Amino acid sequence: MSKHHNYNVKIEWTGNKGSGTSSYRAYERSHSIQVEGKPEILGSSDPAFRGDNTKHNPEDMLVASLSACHMLFYLHLCAEAGITVVEYVDNVSGTMEATPNGGGRFTEVILRPTVTITDKSRTEEANQLHHKANELCFIANSCNFPVRHEPSCEVRE
Repeated sequence: MSKHHNYNVKIEWTGNKGSGTSSYRAYERSHSIQVEGKPEILGSSDPAFRGDNTKHNPEDMLVASLSACHMLFYLHLCAEAGITVVEYVDNVSGTMEATPNGGGRFTEVILRPTVTITDKSRTEEANQLHHKANELCFIANSCNFPVRHEPSCEVRE
């Protein structure tokens, strides 16, 4: 029997400057992302699409979601394997291309996690667990583009 998990989010456009979408330049792309019981996230579009560069855009959020999901599965797998992780930093990047119809799509995301563990003898195993984390990641499994990994492992004994 499969389990279903539901996620309810409210997106509210806050960029009406008085004349709505009467023209492409007449409105802001500002919006809020609201989940009951959690802090509000202020969003906009990418600055290339007339967005506010001080706010999160959907592309940032997609890349961040992939990184966070991978990290959470990775930490879980390390805990199960008895590998102690004391620091995890990912410098992730995503590439999106424009399509002729005015839209776009991501072509890849590259995760570059630097993981610090406490046992040098477990370094190779710690690096290999990234493959398993990728297989399990809900977000990566929902994408139609490759999610690549370039992990590095450091030791703090």
